[in-house]
Amino acid sequence: MSVFHGRKKIFRAGSPKKQEIVRGIFTGNTRGFGFVVPEEGSDSTEDIFIPSACVGEALHKDRVEVLVLPDHGGRRREGVIRKVLERGMKEVVGTYHRRKNASFVRCDDLRFSSDILIERAKSAGAQPGDKVVVRIGHYGGKGKLPSGEILEVLGSAKEAGTDILAIARAMDLPMEFSDRVLMQAERIPEEVLPHELYDREDLREWQIVTIDGPDAKDLDDAVSLFLDGDDYMLGVHIADVAHYVKESSAIDREAQKRGTSVYLADRVIPMLPERLSNGICSLNAGEDRLALTVLMRISPEGRVLSHRIFKSVIRVGERMSYPAVRAILEEEPEDLMDRYSDYLPMLWRMHDLSKRLRQLRRQRGAIDFNFPEAKIRLDAGGVPVEVAAESSNCATELIEDFMLTCNETVAEAFYRADIPFLYRVHGEPDPDKIENVLGMMREQGIPVTKLRQKITPKEIQKAQKNLRDHPAEEMLSRLLLRAMQQAHYSPACEGHFGLAAKYYTHFTSPIRRYPDLQIHRIIHEHLSGNLDGRKLQHYASILPDVAEICSRTERRAAEVERETENLKKAQYMQKHIGETYMGVISSVTSWGVYVELPNTVEGLVRAISLRDDYYSFNEEKMALVGRLSGRILRLGDKVRVRVLAADLESRTVEFQLE
Repeated sequence: MSVFHGRKKIFRAGSPKKQEIVRGIFTGNTRGFGFVVPEEGSDSTEDIFIPSACVGEALHKDRVEVLVLPDHGGRRREGVIRKVLERGMKEVVGTYHRRKNASFVRCDDLRFSSDILIERAKSAGAQPGDKVVVRIGHYGGKGKLPSGEILEVLGSAKEAGTDILAIARAMDLPMEFSDRVLMQAERIPEEVLPHELYDREDLREWQIVTIDGPDAKDLDDAVSLFLDGDDYMLGVHIADVAHYVKESSAIDREAQKRGTSVYLADRVIPMLPERLSNGICSLNAGEDRLALTVLMRISPEGRVLSHRIFKSVIRVGERMSYPAVRAILEEEPEDLMDRYSDYLPMLWRMHDLSKRLRQLRRQRGAIDFNFPEAKIRLDAGGVPVEVAAESSNCATELIEDFMLTCNETVAEAFYRADIPFLYRVHGEPDPDKIENVLGMMREQGIPVTKLRQKITPKEIQKAQKNLRDHPAEEMLSRLLLRAMQQAHYSPACEGHFGLAAKYYTHFTSPIRRYPDLQIHRIIHEHLSGNLDGRKLQHYASILPDVAEICSRTERRAAEVERETENLKKAQYMQKHIGETYMGVISSVTSWGVYVELPNTVEGLVRAISLRDDYYSFNEEKMALVGRLSGRILRLGDKVRVRVLAADLESRTVEFQLE
């Protein structure tokens, strides 16, 4: 028997051998080839490479059946797609084009490799250059292109915001709230009513502040601090969203479907309707708000000695921003010191406690991956006018330290109470992946130790310390991060590796994260004494599905945020073609090196563009090595590059080495 695709013979059969058939999801590539990720329960979890000649009629995201080819000593398994079992993309987003004899849509996701024919009668009035949503009616095959109809015209690709809207729609992000959800939100009061204060502790006279980004409108956490003898009394006050959003209501079902608010360059796609997220649930200064409060007694060394969780009513005294708090704590400008004079003693105590909490986390082995984030500023037309790196500071760290402490405290309390709960879980890194990174570090002359097969957070923390001030510090730290497992939600309390924490949950952001809202409901039932056997069984039964949905929607949001950021970075760099910058090699591959600029823009220097020598890829050293000159381009090297191109379709930037 021989297996053919077109004219290419893939292999010849020799002695009889059982054929290995694998089912999985096909991921396409812009260059024609692809990979199949085996389904759960398959004998192997290793991806299968599909050469372009073996893709057949499969399209990106299709569920397929693969014949695995015999191993000829290659580094990866290869296969031939025998059958498409289920089409993965029923709708796509793309750009509408019109030619003399045909109209078609080119998918924005370049991994979907085929144009889609559109009959004029099914074009919904789209004009050439419009971004559209297409429902695929026929998937083509045997030389025929897929065909479909336009469901929605998003707008001209040249209009402000259409580009980001297209990415969000392509990722199936819910954009609008239904009339039913909005009507239900309208029935919720805009202010706290007297009867709602029953069984709540009144903290309206406490000195409480919110500290957020200057543009934030959904303020779901506030903090307070006072001393009791030598102990700190830290209060973390979280918007009581569960009081307003009842389980299985229209708002709740929509919130679970969204899973999280999504923060894009030009907009926020909220989890809850604005009337709630920016209104009654937002802890706006000077207004009565319902909250769940966690009051923690913390020793002078920063250890939580005891805690109370209770329902409260609060009134935030000041809405403060990260830049203002940082300036107060580091520079003490006269205008801010005068404006916030009543709050200065509390802010200084908070700063002191923050440092103690952070030091204790470091001592137990918590890993601090503190990378600059991209801050993209757009003009009124949605065009990026600035891309800059934004690092954490003492103000952002202060809130982070308090929220982490609160989350750990709540997680441990409900674990010990043996109540069904939702945890934030971060597993141990894959030993092979982490060993690869440690090997690269050793190649760079950085001392690393790993006493057992499984590495500990302490050992990674020590490796980070040894990286300090090394030219490749940030890049190797990123590789360490990529070697980690992805955090997810689970009803099982399995610990958080990165934080070196036995107990961890997400409690502090119920306006923008569904898992937080879910555990708030459980806490409500517990505080009210209503967690009987029936309700315990109910939560135990629904939490696995809630965890899976929340983990999936979180990954979707991260992908949309990443793609929109890449788009705007490419758009920004289009205005800087030909300019030169200093950057750092952030990744090395067989096809070239990626260089990251100080503003976080990353671009590819193709190996074929290196004219001074022929370069080969040394995987162990993570370097390109010139065969004649011996020149080495390695991770962390500083290089000067010229901007060669910036492509909006692929959302990539290309550099040339100077």
